Amino acid sequence: MITDIHSHTWPFPEAFNDDFIKQATAARAGAKVDLTIRLEDYQNSAPAGTRAAVFGGKAKLSGMWVDDEYVASYVARDPEHLVGFLSVDPTQESWEEEMRHGHEELGLRGVKLLPMYAGFGVDDSRLEPLWKYCDKHNLPVLLHTGTTFVRQAPLACTLPRLIEPVATRYPEIRFILAHLSHPYEGECVATIRKHPNVYADISALHYRPWQLYNSLMLVQEYGVWNKLLFGSDYPFTTVNESVDGLRNLNSQLEGTALPRLNEDEIEKLIHRDAFEILGIS
Repeated sequence: MITDIHSHTWPFPEAFNDDFIKQATAARAGAKVDLTIRLEDYQNSAPAGTRAAVFGGKAKLSGMWVDDEYVASYVARDPEHLVGFLSVDPTQESWEEEMRHGHEELGLRGVKLLPMYAGFGVDDSRLEPLWKYCDKHNLPVLLHTGTTFVRQAPLACTLPRLIEPVATRYPEIRFILAHLSHPYEGECVATIRKHPNVYADISALHYRPWQLYNSLMLVQEYGVWNKLLFGSDYPFTTVNESVDGLRNLNSQLEGTALPRLNEDEIEKLIHRDAFEILGIS
């Protein structure tokens, strides 16, 4: 069975302002952006029985906002396979109330944060109530780390090292650094190796196969395959495309003496039970 720890849901285009869509279009060299999400499309592009963590996202600075009610209604369509995560933007008023509502009333079982999109660092003291709440209620936290096309989203807020003081103070919270923090993969690998409660997902990386090969070779050399979780980043890509991309990484090395990625570890990554690791199985 596959567990996809990184999938989205939102109403499109209502979840985004015009500037976000304009920048997304420019990032695709002017190609039309269609981020429409349909549960049946997700299911048809993944192996039968795939389970997924699903979230929206809140980041006023970047023009993205998905109410947690929307996430909860999406998850309710297939509660056997879907687990919902709430989201907060701590730069906005009433975020603590939204946090409690998402967990206690909507039944969402994790937290998704968008630090660079919203313009805050995870080491910001304003987040202390969030960490205390997650620690008390056993909620895992998935953080966007790495780059983006959104020009107003500060890179200074996305570095993997920022989680270190939080992970040290709250060793029982499970943190996931999304996208292996690309292009800061080296720092991400050092962070997940150092902190037992910090993991990384490999979502949205397979379409840069040479970079992903090098990143996973670093994972292999540091001996932290077990700290990686599978994710797709649907609708930007699919589970099937992500699995195929991982399984084909070594094929680009044919005719060279370059070291191969351990294919047994790749299979373990694809089938790792992230829900069990995160305490939400």
